[in-house]
Amino acid sequence: MEKYVALSTGVRMEYVEKGDPSGLPVIFLHGVTDSWHSFERVLPLLPPTFHAFAVSARGHGDSSKPASDYRISDMSRDLAAFMDAVEVTRAVIVGHSMGSMVAQRFVVDHPDRVCGLVLIGAFASLYQDPGLTDFYRSAIAPLTDPIDAGFAREWQLSTLARPIPEDYLDTIVVETQKVPSRVWREAFTGFLETPDFSGDLARVNAPTLILWGDQDTYTPRASQHRLHALIPGAKLEIYEGNGHAVHWESPVEITGALVSFLTSRVRVRPEAKRPEMQAAATR
Repeated sequence: MEKYVALSTGVRMEYVEKGDPSGLPVIFLHGVTDSWHSFERVLPLLPPTFHAFAVSARGHGDSSKPASDYRISDMSRDLAAFMDAVEVTRAVIVGHSMGSMVAQRFVVDHPDRVCGLVLIGAFASLYQDPGLTDFYRSAIAPLTDPIDAGFAREWQLSTLARPIPEDYLDTIVVETQKVPSRVWREAFTGFLETPDFSGDLARVNAPTLILWGDQDTYTPRASQHRLHALIPGAKLEIYEGNGHAVHWESPVEITGALVSFLTSRVRVRPEAKRPEMQAAATR
């Protein structure tokens, strides 16, 4: 069941919550034009010992839709405010696509609040390349409301290399249509305005897992290897035949990798009920 919380940043954030409140906090961040439903196929597979949250970013899903401030740094501030609001001091941050950049920005800005980092379909930097600029001008800038269902479906199908259940795809399309055209424009403008902060990732000391489908047409293999090289002790897993939304296509495998990684690399001290990092494993 969806919940809502008022953040100190002025956003009313939609989220869902699952698992033992005394367990390891894990917060899931979705990609652009998605919502918490992006992790709907993952959440039921998590063990009850994880205290999982999946949020809908500002402008997305049924969260409030401010007139401005859709940069990655704004969403990072929302994440800090969300953790304050739900009284989570430290958490594992799991980000897909846009959410992977928010997770990277957050761990750079708030290293003491991240006990584990999982990046899915991740960018190594945002996104100063002619292809994105051309895509914005040709496909995003002209959008009008309401968002056409056919456009939304094609947009989401472009992230896939394997079929997903039709009813789940329908849900994702409806969630995509909830994002007004102005938010599409603000979000993509925010991407283009985000400076390259990837060099700061060398300071990350949280255990990090990078998950990527080798048929991903949005984030290249080179980005995954760059992240793997930049983040000390990071682990990279590649899934053959999967696309950008690998957690939609192979939720059992992705959840299994997530659980195995966190179980072996992050633990909760029962006496303190707060996560502590275990020693970093070798790559």
